[in-house]
Amino acid sequence: MSLRSDADNCILFTEPVILRYIMDSFRAPVDKLVMIKQQAFSRMKITSKMHVVIRKFQPSDSEAVKIIFQDGIKEHITSSFIYAISQPLHITLTLCFCIAGYILFGESVVLALLAGASWIGLLLYCCYEFYTGYVRLKLRTDMRDITGFYIRNPDNCFWVAEAQVNGRPLVVGMVAVEARNIPNSDGQKYGELFRMSVSSECRHAGVGSRLGNVAVDFCKERGFSKVVLQTTFPQRAAISLYIKMGFKLVQTHTQSEGPWWINRLIRVKILKMEKIL
Repeated sequence: MSLRSDADNCILFTEPVILRYIMDSFRAPVDKLVMIKQQAFSRMKITSKMHVVIRKFQPSDSEAVKIIFQDGIKEHITSSFIYAISQPLHITLTLCFCIAGYILFGESVVLALLAGASWIGLLLYCCYEFYTGYVRLKLRTDMRDITGFYIRNPDNCFWVAEAQVNGRPLVVGMVAVEARNIPNSDGQKYGELFRMSVSSECRHAGVGSRLGNVAVDFCKERGFSKVVLQTTFPQRAAISLYIKMGFKLVQTHTQSEGPWWINRLIRVKILKMEKIL
């Protein structure tokens, strides 16, 4: 049987099926900590009246905040992939790969689709690596020793949001502030906001706003001149929250701690925002 007839018989094996296969290949096994989190939230109903306490980080919170941090970062893989693949240049390149595959592989529809899917798979990998690489880096640095990095320095701090879930306290959000020196100033400092994240089950209940306000108030008490932060363009909900809190966009760039070629391919925009105190 010819390759062409095989392709005709397999025409139902289209690009969406290939994409689902690629997406599934990147899903890491669910570890024990994630299963614990899912069980804890399984019967949870979040309302704006839920009693949430904002307090300083304690060593016993370490595993919970790591889960929230990882989930909060990795959830942007899909949105950044959709943003990347919808760019006119990437749409054109996908079509070019399909056409080239069709011509080079004996006018095979399946191989043409595979050629296009290989390019799409590369974009998906880049989006995956951009965010998971960031998670790996931070779990080896400040998130590895939160007490030493944030709590022991009086100009830094790390807070968690704790709610009563199924009759027991559970960490549902976090935020951190690190003091930075202003160049060419007489010892003036500003605060940089880090690790702002709220569990997906607890959003739209005002937890993020409360965490942000606690961080801003801390910066005021320490006499900082401003609060700055950086976020990525796909995080629209976070950007909207920061704008409501009074932050303004001051810079847009594409430089990150990951490989330059990944940033170039996925075109993730990093937004720098600040609030003058």
